[in-house]
Amino acid sequence: MTPKKILLLSVSAGAGHMRAAEAIRAHAGADVVASHLDVMNFVTAGFRKLYTDFYITLVNKAPTLWGYLYHATNEAQPDSSMQRLRRGVERLNTRALLKEIAAFKPDAIVCTHFLPAEILSRALRKGELHCPVWVQVTDFDLHRMWVHEHMSGYFAASDEVAFRMRACDIGPERIHVTGIPIMPAFARAHDRAECARGFGLDLARTTFLLMGGGAGLGSLDEVAERLLALDGDFQLIVLAGKNAAALAALQALAARHPGRLLAQGFTDKVERLMACADLVVTKPGGLTSSECLAMGLPMIVNSPIPGQEERNADFLLEQGVALKAFDAVTLEYRVRHLLENPAKLAEMAAKARALGRPDAARQVLQRVLGGLPA
Repeated sequence: MTPKKILLLSVSAGAGHMRAAEAIRAHAGADVVASHLDVMNFVTAGFRKLYTDFYITLVNKAPTLWGYLYHATNEAQPDSSMQRLRRGVERLNTRALLKEIAAFKPDAIVCTHFLPAEILSRALRKGELHCPVWVQVTDFDLHRMWVHEHMSGYFAASDEVAFRMRACDIGPERIHVTGIPIMPAFARAHDRAECARGFGLDLARTTFLLMGGGAGLGSLDEVAERLLALDGDFQLIVLAGKNAAALAALQALAARHPGRLLAQGFTDKVERLMACADLVVTKPGGLTSSECLAMGLPMIVNSPIPGQEERNADFLLEQGVALKAFDAVTLEYRVRHLLENPAKLAEMAAKARALGRPDAARQVLQRVLGGLPA
């Protein structure tokens, strides 16, 4: 039997879209040839700089402006002059992508970002593309830019997102509530004791995991030092990523608090660190949130950017799996509260496990393959 060819299209404006595509690709067996393309590798240099750099600059330097644009574009009429101009610019700058798709000859395409979905909607309408195109929404919200004609189906993170899809006149038969795809490593059960021993952590202690740049909370070492000053027998894991200066500062802090702080730089073992943790302090991106839920980890979400992260945070708070901290003082209060109320932490963890969808990526791939002729 000839293997089915599945093409995954994402955009490297933020890591979540790319990680969702990789998660789906990771479930491809011997009977599937799955290829993952970053659309930004097939556009002009100017368009790439505008699209990715502008987005990253806005969310980091001017989040309020990004929030305004998020809401304004969600309310914009598809046939407005500004929207037509935007689509025209996209068409002029993405011709190489259509050539690459034609060369690959996919049996089906899955878009984990709205840009390729919009481009391919037009190609389907004009008869330039003849395979089914599916859309995986990567947040616990639905922005109008995800919604396009001629898509074969949509994958939603939750029942609420599916409800919003139906409100956008997407037929219910094309909507599938699968969750957001995560890598298999986050879907597997990990032995906490084994993971703790591997990192030199004390299994008996409550463990908090601080992830990301700590945006809105100050530098990572300052946040860690503030938390370590709290009463209570707990230990702290802090991920500095590729920030060498932050890692050095954290390592110096760890030396002053022996046995209480594990400082980590970039690592491919995040799921094993999560397995050691009782709580994660993180930005509420769709992928990171889904990884935490799949592993039954409650969260304190910090300073969500207006727009999709704000909507993700709202969802997590409403479901009872997260608390919110908008500055270092609030974070300290939330952590202190959970240390004094372990039953509350346990309740949040149980709700997270119930809400998690660790099998999302496999379900997505099976649905896409199931829609193809034998």
